[in-house]
Amino acid sequence: MISPLTNFPIAGAIWYQGESNTSTASSYQKLFTTMIGSWRKAWQKEFPFYYVQIAPFKYGDKNIGALLREQQTKALAYPKTGMAVITDLVDSVRDIHPQNKKDVAERLANWALADTCQKNTDAYKSPLFKSLDTIKDKVILIFDNAPNGFMIKENGNATEFYIAGADKNFLLAEVKLEKDKIVVYNKNVKEPVAVRCAFSNTAMSNLFSKEGLPVCPFRTDNWETDTSKETEN
Repeated sequence: MISPLTNFPIAGAIWYQGESNTSTASSYQKLFTTMIGSWRKAWQKEFPFYYVQIAPFKYGDKNIGALLREQQTKALAYPKTGMAVITDLVDSVRDIHPQNKKDVAERLANWALADTCQKNTDAYKSPLFKSLDTIKDKVILIFDNAPNGFMIKENGNATEFYIAGADKNFLLAEVKLEKDKIVVYNKNVKEPVAVRCAFSNTAMSNLFSKEGLPVCPFRTDNWETDTSKETEN
């Protein structure tokens, strides 16, 4: 379907897909970036490729959506790509195609305006986990794309942050905002080694950059993840 179009000029591409790959998430980054590369080769042009991270949704198996989002985040390392995070644009986690398309389109447009057209625009990159430091029983998280720090929407506590020690038992974390850093801890985790944020199928964290963009879901570990069947609530 793409081949007939390669006779026409192309400025760039936008992409919203991934739900059908959740059962085989581990291969998605390679498949996705191979496709991008093949399109660029067909057009003989290194055009920009902007895409949407899949939305929170109640899949039948645990964490498969989180694992796919992780692969999409890793694909950002591929040249001239950008990703819109939309964890805050979902009315129902039982709707695999959220109704709010306007805000999704605006986030993609801001990527294109800023990166491709070099136009002044609102902030367009969601905060992205970069690294961590551990000081005693606390973990300090450092991010890209948060020049003015963070804010918590709705209630006073940041949600969907979990912390674990070497036993791999994740507990809900307390969160403290410090300028451009985030400190997480739990009094029952004396020697923390891993943190996860919004790392599940349906998680929607209320932590945003000061510019109003949601923090990209992430985990700092690479432990085996439970993908067994979910139970109905």
